[in-house]
This record gives sequence, structure tokens and C-alpha cells, in this order.
Amino acid sequence: MDLYEYQARDLFESHGVPVLRGLTATTPDEAAAAATELGTPVVVVKAQVKTGGRGKAGGVKVAKGAEDAKAKAEEILGLDIKGHVVKKVMIAEGADIAEEYYFSVLLDRAERRYLAMCSVEGGMDIETLAEERPEALAKIPVDPNTGIDQAKADEIVAAAGFAEADRAKIAAVIIKLWEVYRDEDATLVEVNPLVKTGAGDIVALDGKVSLDENASFRHEAHEALIDHTAADPLEARATEKGLNYVKLDGSVGIIGNGAGLVMSTLDVVAYAGEEFPGAPKPANFLDIGGGASAEVMANGLDVILGDAQVKSVFVNVFGGITACDAVANGIVQAFALLSEQGKAVTQPLVVRLDGNNAEEGRRILTEANLPLLEQVDTMDGAARRVAELAASN
Repeated sequence: MDLYEYQARDLFESHGVPVLRGLTATTPDEAAAAATELGTPVVVVKAQVKTGGRGKAGGVKVAKGAEDAKAKAEEILGLDIKGHVVKKVMIAEGADIAEEYYFSVLLDRAERRYLAMCSVEGGMDIETLAEERPEALAKIPVDPNTGIDQAKADEIVAAAGFAEADRAKIAAVIIKLWEVYRDEDATLVEVNPLVKTGAGDIVALDGKVSLDENASFRHEAHEALIDHTAADPLEARATEKGLNYVKLDGSVGIIGNGAGLVMSTLDVVAYAGEEFPGAPKPANFLDIGGGASAEVMANGLDVILGDAQVKSVFVNVFGGITACDAVANGIVQAFALLSEQGKAVTQPLVVRLDGNNAEEGRRILTEANLPLLEQVDTMDGAARRVAELAASN
């Protein structure tokens, strides 16, 4: 779960990371009131969206006084930034910035450890810096068993090339940021820029935090950080039903058992779609895991068919512990269950069963003679057929 900047700021503050005061507003009048409450000569009005490039898009503006903050908020609220419409702004204290730095700690899945990145050059697109001048970005592996202690923090600031006089202060803030990462079960904590003020203080000026949703059971407070209004309604419905679902942009609904099989199915469907007009692509990722009960299948079909973009559905199952005959019975019962709920299947389904008890599963589906359902024996053949149906539907 990605946090908004104001949420990251609040989280930093709760862990002792030095930050500037900030208040949120959803209307220009609220922005003016926030600027008055902060009481500083200069404030910064910042769009709260979960994407980068806000400054370049006009989503970050400096204001002098409450009326100016109101005018700037009026310009920003409603702005479309890379498909994200601004509904809230943060009014933050202005900072006397002497220098801008960069710091982040993230999960390095490939190496099965954490990675700290730090640079004396912050406030810019870090991807551009890493590509054009990689030597300016220090990358320090972090052992999950020890984390960022004093020794590791000292190693990071030294590798980044900070002035000797500033290293102790910056290392202290890095340790605090590590505590945010560790204690909140984050997968990313990024500060860009981490600034040195004219008075010599080190302040986290702009924070980005991603939390591991798999650890949410340890953090009841994280529930309050979820922006339900911004969630995709289909993904929200799938979450309520306990489904592992991700909305995509295509027209072919996908149901499979096992993340690896589903990922392969996405690739095969995308490739097959290139043969047909409009190049149909996958509309979702949906892994039903080992559960192929009528309820699970009905829930999956309900969510997928609730997507107006879906023109056909591919059910791709490899029977293992859950045999194909159980899957087939689940599909048959799911059709009946959806019909009882007034949600009859309205788009063509292509089913491919393979593995444990595949022949029996196919027999069950054949005898059921379900409307709009056809079977194809191979994965490639089924992918081609479902893409063809999507293109013609």
C-alpha cells in the first residue's frame, strides 16, 4: 500500500524523523485556514497524489500568505497528474533550503535483502541520476538481521560523499528512517529531498512510503491509512471476497490456479491477441489458488464480469492437489449460483483443464452443456480462442 505524502510525513513524525509542519485541505478555503494556522511567511501547496512528477505538472506551488495559498490550492485541486485527479493538498511550512540530498531503503527481492540508496544530489528524478551519473548514487546492501545500525549508517553517508561535518546528523536521521521501515513493515521508505537548512538542520522534506499489505495483521493502525475512495471498485470488491485480483487494461478476463500459471496465461493471451483486430489483452490477474469451490469460482466470475471492458473469459486450470473434476464441478455450480443471484454469465468462457483428473473434469463440463462455455485442450489454443472471441464480441 502506497501512502500519500502527508501520511508519510505523519508516520515520520511519529518515529522521531525531523519534518516540517503540514496540514491537509480539500478546498481553497481550507487551504487558506491551514496557511493561517501554520503562521509562516511562506508555505508550499502540494498536490496529494500517489505518483511522481507533481512539480513538473504544476502540483507543487509556493505561496506567500493565506490568500495566496487559497489561490494556489484552487489551481491545484482538480488537476489531473498522470491520470490521478487531485482531491487533497498539503499545506506545508516553507523551508530555508541550503542543500538537497536523497535517501531510500527498499526491499531488494533479487538479492533477498534490503538496499539503501543515498546521494548528495537530491530533489531531482533519481532514475535519471542513476542512469546518467550512477557514480553519484551510493547503493549499500543492508542485512535484514542487523538493519541500519550506527556502523551501517556511517558507511552509507561515507559512500554517498557527504561532508565530514554533516555526516553525524545525516546518519542519525537515516537510522530513524530505518526504524520507520522496520517497525512499520515497509517495502520502501524514500526521502527526496532530504534537506539541510540554512541553520544546519537535517529535515525530511518529501517522503514516500510503501507498506507491505501482507503484514497488515500486525498493524491495526494501517487500516486508517487506506484511501477507499481511490481504490478501484473491482479490486475493492475482490478484496472483500478474499480474491487475489489485480485490474488491468485489456478485454480478456483471466482466472487461474497459481500465480505462476496466471502470469504465464497473461503472456500467452497477450501474444495470441496480436493476431486479431484491436489486439485483445488480459483484463485482470486473478489467482484462485487451490480453492475451486463453487463460491470461489462464482466470486471470481462475478468480479471479472463486473468489468465492462471484459469481452471474454479464460479459465486456465492445471489440476494438482485440487483435481480438475473438482474445478469443473465448481464451475458448474458457479453458473447456477450466479443465475440464482440474477448475475447470469453473459460473456463467452473458454476453459482449459489439464493435470490431475483432467479427462473427468472435461466430461463434467461437456455434460453440463453450460451456455457460452467452450473447452479447448491446450493453453495456446485456448488463449487464441479467447482472444478471437474478445475481438469479435
